Amino acid sequence: MNGRLYLLTGATGLLGGNIVRELIARGERVRALALPKDTAISGIPHGVEVVEGGLLDVGALDRFFSVPETDELIVIHAAGIVTMDPEPSETVRAVNVDGTGNIIEKCLQYKVKKLVYISSTSVIPELPSGQVIREVEDYDPDKVIGYYAKTKAMATGLVMKAVRKNGLDASVVCPSGIFGPNDYGFGMITSALIMVAEGKLRISVGGTFNSVDARDLAAGIIACAERGRKGEAYIMASRCYTFSQLMDAICKEAGAKKYLFTVPLWLVRPFAGLGTLYGRMTKKPAWFSRFTVYNLARNNDYSAEKAERELGFRCRSLDESIADTVRWLKREGKIHPNVGS
Repeated sequence: MNGRLYLLTGATGLLGGNIVRELIARGERVRALALPKDTAISGIPHGVEVVEGGLLDVGALDRFFSVPETDELIVIHAAGIVTMDPEPSETVRAVNVDGTGNIIEKCLQYKVKKLVYISSTSVIPELPSGQVIREVEDYDPDKVIGYYAKTKAMATGLVMKAVRKNGLDASVVCPSGIFGPNDYGFGMITSALIMVAEGKLRISVGGTFNSVDARDLAAGIIACAERGRKGEAYIMASRCYTFSQLMDAICKEAGAKKYLFTVPLWLVRPFAGLGTLYGRMTKKPAWFSRFTVYNLARNNDYSAEKAERELGFRCRSLDESIADTVRWLKREGKIHPNVGS
């Protein structure tokens, strides 16, 4: 048993779960921070030490970071609140910004060897259609769209400031949307996939998206922990797909009836506010909103060339990711094995 210990936040999420599994498969020791009574804790593999607490609980963070002096600490900070609501939220800001600040403070206090912060491609200002989006050096919340993006930009700025002023060895990973098997929290993308597979969503919309398989992202993040350069950010994304290509892949793999038609975004946009209003009234995630339409209409062409060149990052095809996710959902009983037949 080596003296290296990985400290992982967000272990019960889709990405964190895949990071845990990859680390365990490599024979690494892992300690996970998880919120008390998180039902997804059951999905954490045996052999992982779990410390209960949140990013704003300083006492829990001290327990999380406390190790023998002989242990070498590598921290992967993947926890945060993802929201499609563009309006400000004190809870989102506290967790994403203050929580990251607390992690940085503990990394400095406990002299960790490496911090990898999981940010987002949303912290990178959009470029006009036809231009490829690459890593940037400045993370200005006023230059990005949506409150989630603004909080992640603020948090990313805190990490880079600690690199410059405190000498913290930290790297940042900026993933595009994340999906794939092993989503025991059954998040928004996975739930949407279930709806399409069961024929409950029969209409496609125009626009594009960019999502990376959580398994490929997990491998890339671990490579960043091993080889990522201090103070550098790495985009980890797939290629740009149309939403109709996503629908086609799901219908094909699940054996579901093909969607009826595709609605262009210009026709969808005037009604997008109704979805936002419904989400606020019901206090449930808005599947269809102005922000959803913005994300489909925007330039989603990100370059992962830097991560590929320096870290060996690779992303499998959309068809392969969809196929594996549908099979996993069937095994979990979330999609009927004979759906679409």
